[in-house]
Amino acid sequence: MLGKIIIPVYIFITFLKHTPVLDWISNVFKPLMGVFHLPGEAAIVLVLGNALNIYAALGAIKAISLTPMQITTIGIMLSFSHSLFVETAVVKKLDANIGKVIALRVGLAVIVGIMVGQVGALLC
Repeated sequence: MLGKIIIPVYIFITFLKHTPVLDWISNVFKPLMGVFHLPGEAAIVLVLGNALNIYAALGAIKAISLTPMQITTIGIMLSFSHSLFVETAVVKKLDANIGKVIALRVGLAVIVGIMVGQVGALLC
């Protein structure tokens, strides 16, 4: 069942590696991802993990070259802010404030991502 998500994403990202698209995405997001000490391609992983689910992010991680520390940073960030669309629908059913929940989840992901990225940069 997970292969239905991971394998197509892996193939798609691998295909993008052989086109100028991945380099373009990497260059556009390099400054933003640099805050977390991640390469620009990591933006794809974070978008897939936040928009779809963690398994889509795993397929993308496998397709691009990341260090163990970079994978750790992304994993910790996505633990706070994965599957935003689906989980926002659940939060809405609970009559919670959607804006506050999204801000909390994304805010924690950013703050912890910066902290873990800094630690990783010091260790490496």
